[in-house]
Amino acid sequence: MKTKFATTICTLLLTIGLAFGQDYAFKVLGNEGSNSSNPGGQWTPLKTGSIIKDGETVRVGSNSYLGLLHSSGRSIELKDAGDYPASELVKKVSTGSSSLAGKYADFVLSKMASSGNGNNMSVTGAVERATDDSSIKVNLPSSVELFNPEAIITWGEVEGNHEYKIILKNMFDEVIMESSTTDPMVNLNFDDPKLKDQRLVIFSVRLKDDESVQSGEYGIKKLSKEEAETIKNSYESLKSEIGDDSALDKIILASFFEENNLIIDAATNYENAIKLSPDVEDFKNAYKQFLQRNGLGQN
Repeated sequence: MKTKFATTICTLLLTIGLAFGQDYAFKVLGNEGSNSSNPGGQWTPLKTGSIIKDGETVRVGSNSYLGLLHSSGRSIELKDAGDYPASELVKKVSTGSSSLAGKYADFVLSKMASSGNGNNMSVTGAVERATDDSSIKVNLPSSVELFNPEAIITWGEVEGNHEYKIILKNMFDEVIMESSTTDPMVNLNFDDPKLKDQRLVIFSVRLKDDESVQSGEYGIKKLSKEEAETIKNSYESLKSEIGDDSALDKIILASFFEENNLIIDAATNYENAIKLSPDVEDFKNAYKQFLQRNGLGQN
């Protein structure tokens, strides 16, 4: 009898705890422009991390953006000016629970909140920055693993008008691909016929008009099928819950990859989020914080 009573009490306490933990309709995950809500009937400016409860109304200003995370873990983006009752927004969010999405969205919010703490290596483990004195600093660890075939790689821009030469070598130090760009970034596809059979690729970049100005070499290793399987199920589950079309989706996926120490996949999702919502400073700041806490900042 005592055991049954204790079990009942524990279940009740857990239910109450979850109810209090879910005492909101939405959290603000991205905020740009003049946005507000009306808790207690008084309009209050919103900021990243703000809580919106069921009875409130959200007001989106002109030329503004608001990215909201529902308590189920699903997200919605508001880009058109107007008033939006939270109860109506809830109806637009797919039903069901998405605990994975909520977990990684909270991960992003916690990192935004601790942005002043410098390089925080406790999340991603040992990420070693290349320690050479090269003129061009690439935003990569000295070696990095890759899950998805797309890889957006960035580096510190060299002052002046320059063209950059990108060189990819195989593990035998043979050049397998070269390209050039005027932007301090390149988008690589490891499904390309020249790259798809290469388990390890060595990346470097230099100025085309002065090859003495160059980066160090960075190893990019594709996960083996066995290694990829260890995270594939979680990744597919997360994608099925949130999709991967919106900037918010990309930010949440970036946090998933960072927690799994897949730095290049995380950076690629941050870059794609910024492409989708280039005016949202919250996403740019989140990316800068990601680079800093992983020792990859340009400065």
